Amino acid sequence: MAVVSTRAGRIGNRLAIAAVIVITLIFLSPIYWITSTAFKPLLLSTTVPPTIVFEPQVTPFVKLFVKRAQLTAPVDQATFDAAPWWEQLVLAGGERLSRNGQGDVVYSAYPDRFVNSLIIAITSTLLAVSMGTITAYGFSRFRVKGEADLLFFILSTRMLPPIVVAIPMFLMYRAVGLNDTHLGLILLYTAFNVSFAVWLMKGFIDEIPREYEEAALVDGYTRMQAFFKIVLPEAATGIAATAVFCFITAWNEYAFALILTNRRAQTAPPFIPSQIGTGLQDWTVIAAGTVLFLLPVAIFTFLLRNHLLRGMSFGAIRK
Repeated sequence: MAVVSTRAGRIGNRLAIAAVIVITLIFLSPIYWITSTAFKPLLLSTTVPPTIVFEPQVTPFVKLFVKRAQLTAPVDQATFDAAPWWEQLVLAGGERLSRNGQGDVVYSAYPDRFVNSLIIAITSTLLAVSMGTITAYGFSRFRVKGEADLLFFILSTRMLPPIVVAIPMFLMYRAVGLNDTHLGLILLYTAFNVSFAVWLMKGFIDEIPREYEEAALVDGYTRMQAFFKIVLPEAATGIAATAVFCFITAWNEYAFALILTNRRAQTAPPFIPSQIGTGLQDWTVIAAGTVLFLLPVAIFTFLLRNHLLRGMSFGAIRK
């Protein structure tokens, strides 16, 4: 009987492993698809059935950073040979680089949009996590009159789909001069993320024993010193987990960035789909911009992976 149970257990483990592998492949398939498209020639990007085996090239990444126009006449061999290698890749695809009056190459706005995304996402994440942590500490450690109502009010800001208030926000921002500004998006993303940060951090801080702070207060620490030296280090895993989710939300936001920005403070999400090739949508360039856009989130999550894993299980086991 024990042998049968052991055999059944092994079969169950193998089935579970197979299920995990299949689910992982399903979740990773869009990543593979967009990454492979970023290295495909333009003619292979929309083939039916899809082209799986091909010779990778970096032409889409070159096109992403420069402005281009269609060639009106073939380029002579001498001009082609004298051009830099990256310009040759564009010329070979039937396009030429756009140049200004001085003959300098005109570069695309993607780097500026990428930097805008970094500035807005990082700043709003820092503000949301900071304010959320302090607010959550106050709710967790002090008796607040109407605490349940206040927490519900904070949570209710997440119940309304953000796109519903897009038009009122646009009119208000235009009236106060925050339209197409970094500050406008930072304030907006912070407001939407702070409620999430409060609720998530309150759960983490509730799990930190009050005795730690009481011991510190007895030893002569002030409440503020106890917060920074006792509570924050203990809540580091929760802060990391909250920061990852807030950063992803601000980094990927599309609707408000499209409506409330035009050029100066526009982030990468509205800019990437606007890449037009010679007479049609250049899906390889869009894929290249998307791959580069994925890297900061992947790196940020990877750097905080240990804190994130501990944060997701924090408080799950009670003694």
